[in-house]
Amino acid sequence: MYTHGICNRENIGGYGVTLIYNAIKKELSGRCENTTNNRMDILSVIKGLQALKESCHVTVYNNNAYLIDAMTKGWVYRWKAQQWRNSDKKPTPHVDLWEQLLELCQQHTVEFIWRQYSSKQEEYQRCDTLARSAIIQKK
Repeated sequence: MYTHGICNRENIGGYGVTLIYNAIKKELSGRCENTTNNRMDILSVIKGLQALKESCHVTVYNNNAYLIDAMTKGWVYRWKAQQWRNSDKKPTPHVDLWEQLLELCQQHTVEFIWRQYSSKQEEYQRCDTLARSAIIQKK
């Protein structure tokens, strides 16, 4: 699963997801208002996992270090154990999304891999196109 979230200067965001299983591809996209890049990246993974019809092993590729580090370095589990407070004792942003993502990660075996965004990489380029298209669509 390739995921990508973006946000423009007006705080309108879009996400794009490409799910690949053997020769089958499925694409998802959507838009949100009053959002951030981080929210859109987390939401892109949530939407991708929600689209899966049965429990499976999923490799998630995303270029957002905050998202990937939170999941692979255990930050999100520490935040949750500390009543959604970060290491500075401040409220963790995006708790609503982190809770959804953790629930979905219990339903699937999910591996998170950071991969630098490259316009030469077809899957990322497609996710970026989907996200940008979603931003300009009307509600």
